[in-house]
Amino acid sequence: MKNIPLKKFYLYIILASCIASSALFVQNNDSFYERTIAEVKEVQTHHSEEVKDIYDNEDRLYEQRIVAEITNGEEKGQQIQLSNQYSKSKAYDYEIQTGQKLFVSIEEKKEGAGELSGDILDLKRDHYILLTGWIFILILLFVGKKQGLFSIISLAVNAVLLSYALDVYLKNPEISLLLICSAAVILFTVTSLLLVNGFNEKTYAAIIATLAATFLSLLITYLVIRLTGGKGLKYEELQFITRPYQMVFLAGLFIGSLGAVMDVAITMSSSLFSLYEKNNSIPVQALKRSGMEVGKDIMGTMTNILFFAYISGSIPMLILYIKNDSPLGFSLSMNLSLELARALAGGIGIVITIPIGLYTTIYFINRKRAQR
Repeated sequence: MKNIPLKKFYLYIILASCIASSALFVQNNDSFYERTIAEVKEVQTHHSEEVKDIYDNEDRLYEQRIVAEITNGEEKGQQIQLSNQYSKSKAYDYEIQTGQKLFVSIEEKKEGAGELSGDILDLKRDHYILLTGWIFILILLFVGKKQGLFSIISLAVNAVLLSYALDVYLKNPEISLLLICSAAVILFTVTSLLLVNGFNEKTYAAIIATLAATFLSLLITYLVIRLTGGKGLKYEELQFITRPYQMVFLAGLFIGSLGAVMDVAITMSSSLFSLYEKNNSIPVQALKRSGMEVGKDIMGTMTNILFFAYISGSIPMLILYIKNDSPLGFSLSMNLSLELARALAGGIGIVITIPIGLYTTIYFINRKRAQR
């Protein structure tokens, strides 16, 4: 304790108290839910039957008889009989285990037994979410310290802004989703960069570069889709929405590429300003060369990050298609067309961010030199 500064010691105490109290609360918060919650006490599992799915593949079903104890509401403390059926793949269902908590609906009492019966609605997952959230917060604070704290605040603000933007669109469908997302992108960029990096020339350069590159990449993507008529893009995954599917796709692409573009912009700005702060007399040409070298180094990795992030979401459907003897070309085109388009559009944004960020940062550096 002697080697730990007093501020850090108090911070550790506060963090430990928050984690302990929230963990204790989430394990005992059943009474705050309106829906009935039951804790699983006993599970009996047996094989049900072999069935054929829509692709004529065999899959074994398992039947579970469950005894659970209700933990909230008027029936608190009473036992309830539940049943659950799940398949071997567990794609649309789940296997219930002892100790889990479930959201249930109560149907009726069994005659002469005094026990309740009902159906399983969903799993209670808040303690898993809390654990993951605390791990994320602790890593951010440990690595980023003050900047990590502002990153958490920025993330929370952006989540609220996105939720509000979608709510505005759902209530006002006559307003273009792209227009709403454009306003949201501006707010995301400004709040994120200002909170994390503060009010300075480095941040201003990154904001301008991010917005310019993001809007320019969207314009290029829109023009390509318009000129080609969107041929090759399979919008089947958007078939259940009741809004213009192309507009929704462009809006998702718009917001999806923002993070990578912002990362490249702030990297370019931070690198060049670091060089300038070390040597105030560094020539502009040297800054350009250094900036381009930095840009080339991060260009490939950032493009790959986007590619893997988008493609990974399609792996389950790809496996499903290929497993059921769909032609490889058909499977790829049906599941990867939109993801590849998103990755390519984001890649365009990353590439054009490098020169835009370079010259924007050099402008602010020259302006700072002129003010000396």
